[in-house]
Amino acid sequence: MKLVIQIPCYNEEKALPVTLAALPKSIEGIDEIEIVIIDDGSKDNTVEVAKGFGVKHFVEMGHNSGLAKAFLAGIKKSLELGADIIVNTDADNQYSSDNIKDLIKPILDKDADIVIGTRPVSKIKHFSFMKKFLQKLGSWVMRVISSTSVEDAPSGFRAFSRNAALQINIFDNYTYTLETIIQAQAKDLKLVCVPVNVNPDLRKSKLVKNMFDYIKHSIFTMVRMFIIYRPFRFFMILAALFFLPGALLGLRFVWSYINGSGSGHIQSLILSAILIITSVQVGVIAILSELFSINRKILEDIQKRLKMQDLKNF
Repeated sequence: MKLVIQIPCYNEEKALPVTLAALPKSIEGIDEIEIVIIDDGSKDNTVEVAKGFGVKHFVEMGHNSGLAKAFLAGIKKSLELGADIIVNTDADNQYSSDNIKDLIKPILDKDADIVIGTRPVSKIKHFSFMKKFLQKLGSWVMRVISSTSVEDAPSGFRAFSRNAALQINIFDNYTYTLETIIQAQAKDLKLVCVPVNVNPDLRKSKLVKNMFDYIKHSIFTMVRMFIIYRPFRFFMILAALFFLPGALLGLRFVWSYINGSGSGHIQSLILSAILIITSVQVGVIAILSELFSINRKILEDIQKRLKMQDLKNF
């Protein structure tokens, strides 16, 4: 059983030594542990520092491509190395490496395909009140959208089985954390959460430049992924938002007509017709989008088979 620990890095020469020194050298149930550094266009000595710690495997992005693309490149490299389990952790030593064994245990026990480390958000001292509130709110929204029991949606401390890694597709350029949660449910991958500890803050977050920017990107990602993986539900909800007021306005006109004052409510009848027609059109889009969704699932199954074939020839 081979474990590959991947670490996306961008100018991490100061924090990376702490992270690498803390990684486990052996874990019960694991025969081999490899480390992959994804250098996302670092301009410092990140790669040299990693080599000094004996790291042999690197992915060079060439330029700063962002966390999502770096993560996906790491998954690809890890699979090429023959990983049975892939753990993603941050280069700033945010997550306690002692919990890697807890993170991979559900996969070793065949109880999960994806495992997310749940941080004690309420107790993290360097998190502001607003950040704690927004992270909890975001996780709740993700539970509703994805129909999962995820407790810490933004957590990047994750473990993936080989089967799950083969099925991952990342469309977002900002982050992978939210997208993989929605994909897990859509692809019938079992997702579980385990509690993990965090270490003192070594640096400010490079992903969250400011709270407004983070909220904007998170909302956009959630809506986009909901449309991609729950298209029928999304468009039917939208259709209902048009139909209900249209129906109420129509009933209002009928009531007024019965009581002899229908001529004074022609505007209600016109608006009702517009809303109901729009609702029907959106409903048709919902049906078509569901057909496209079925086609996407077929294509993703083909993609998984091609990946498996490519890895056999690698």
